[in-house]
Amino acid sequence: MEYQLTLNWPDFLERHWQKRPVVLKRGFSNFIDPLSPDELAGLAMESEIDSRLVSHQDGKWQVSHGPFESYDHLGESNWSLLVQAVNHWHEPTAALMRPFRALPDWRIDDLMISFSVPGGGVGPHLDQYDVFIIQGTGRRRWRVGEKLQMRQHCPHPDLLQVDPFDAIIDEELEPGDILYIPPGFRMKVMPWKTP
Repeated sequence: MEYQLTLNWPDFLERHWQKRPVVLKRGFSNFIDPLSPDELAGLAMESEIDSRLVSHQDGKWQVSHGPFESYDHLGESNWSLLVQAVNHWHEPTAALMRPFRALPDWRIDDLMISFSVPGGGVGPHLDQYDVFIIQGTGRRRWRVGEKLQMRQHCPHPDLLQVDPFDAIIDEELEPGDILYIPPGFRMKVMPWKTP
């Protein structure tokens, strides 16, 4: 599949790149999810692939690293599966990276894909790199806060979070929508609805 990015690159680079977050509604107008949740779970069972499960209950966070043998112990809420470098292991997902080749290769790391159940997520956090979030199957509400000095804390040794924040973006993303977040802006996802 060839994904067509509906983005004016010169305008984006001038107004948003490393400056301000932006939601690109229907950023991929012809979006078809190249990977099912079951396929993602299967990748996380492979020892060569970097994956983690993040869950929380009653304010206590847990992080487990793959490979995973089973998901039977997980309930129907409050967990997320994250798999790194999926584009290296699953050719159809690599097509999602091609439209971003307007950026230099050294700016592009990998395609991380997550699957969350209601209440899942990694909590409020920030990244030190540019992030393009492509909404796949289902819908999620994303909140993005200003780039301000903020206290970080570790509710788990493998999880760095920030304090709650006021949102400058509070938006529900649907399949094919893209959210760009520059380095240092705070973000939090709230799983919304599945199809």
